[in-house]
Amino acid sequence: MNIEDIQELIPHREPFLWLDEIIKIDEKSIRAKKQIPADLEVFRGHYPHFPVLPGVLLCEAAFQAGAVLIAKTANVGRGQIPVVTRQNNTKFRRMVKPGETIDIEVSLTEQLSNAFFLTGKVSVEGKTVARLEFACAATDAE
Repeated sequence: MNIEDIQELIPHREPFLWLDEIIKIDEKSIRAKKQIPADLEVFRGHYPHFPVLPGVLLCEAAFQAGAVLIAKTANVGRGQIPVVTRQNNTKFRRMVKPGETIDIEVSLTEQLSNAFFLTGKVSVEGKTVARLEFACAATDAE
């Protein structure tokens, strides 16, 4: 799936779309990629002489991949979108630098009605940079 396909499933747009492509998707998991531009505006302030992608944006990439997974595979009502309701056990293991590509893997571990429980892993060149657990709920888009 490309950016246009992703935008049909979730409301995120530039400059806050943290997925470039979906590599693989099935009913329980998704794998996506995002190339982190060297000239990304956030690097001007985080940090000017030692640019590092903020961990919250790594989490957001996993959240967006989870939203695509839910929107594509779950029976979410028309006009509803998945939104994050909880985040647990987040661990950061390595910094992400300008120009690197992140690989995002998210798995659905459980669904209870309109609540979805997921795990995520973000890596660069096969090395884990972040792991997290999170929950989403399908809610009206308006």
